[in-house]
Amino acid sequence: MERAALVSVATGVTVLALKTVAWRVTGSVALGSDALESIVNVVAAVAMWVAVRVAARPPDADHPFGHGKAEYFSAVLEGAMVLVASGLIVREAWPRIWHPTPAHAFGQGLAWSLVASACNGALGVYLLRRGKALRSLALEADGRHVLTDVVTSAGVLVGFTAAKVTGWWALDAILAVLVALQILATGWGLVRRSVGGLMDENLDPQAAAALEAVVSRAARAGGAMEVHGFRLRRAGAHSFCEVHMVVPGGMTVEVAHRLCDEVERAVAVEHPHAEVTIHVEPPGA
Repeated sequence: MERAALVSVATGVTVLALKTVAWRVTGSVALGSDALESIVNVVAAVAMWVAVRVAARPPDADHPFGHGKAEYFSAVLEGAMVLVASGLIVREAWPRIWHPTPAHAFGQGLAWSLVASACNGALGVYLLRRGKALRSLALEADGRHVLTDVVTSAGVLVGFTAAKVTGWWALDAILAVLVALQILATGWGLVRRSVGGLMDENLDPQAAAALEAVVSRAARAGGAMEVHGFRLRRAGAHSFCEVHMVVPGGMTVEVAHRLCDEVERAVAVEHPHAEVTIHVEPPGA
């Protein structure tokens, strides 16, 4: 996980340099907005690297449930910075809509931007794959953000080319505003999802149903009469499940404890990142 975060930082710095060159040689406000978003990417990647290092620490006396929620702070920061970047882009682009300025060195700017987008595309796919494999919200959020940046950059380049062909350079500034609106939506989504994690929002319905099914199947197979009171939450890569298990009144404590162990093993096999806490109770409790 930490290695993926470092790859994100290194690639982010490279992409920022490439986009800055494209902006400086052309003077395009749209390419400038693209470069500004890359500054956000670099800062967010550094924050993510710190977050995944903290999240990887094992549970301790002060944090018995681990440090997984550190990843949510990274995602919140990234979303907040995207929101700030969108405001800066609009401030820069708005006057250019009414007083457009032609760009120059079109071919050079296009070439630098294409190389930067290719790097970002490869990084985004890599981060999404690693994020899903490691169940890391921070890596997944960064990957989605980077891929959004690729789509945004593609739109900017198409518009930049159209402005060059038509000579209507107000389009360059209009595109920058559209970029701002796009990353505004992305930033809001990141903040919304991260705050949900910090507030112990339930797992998504499909994941929750799958986990509940494993617990119910294992419990009933071992002699439990009923399972109810599921409570699920996620902290970084780990999920935590609490459940009430009703057992026959004549079942001994030893047998009930053994049944709990069987349920925990079943969960560990099918959901290795989940931990289950079971409250055993007699019928009618």
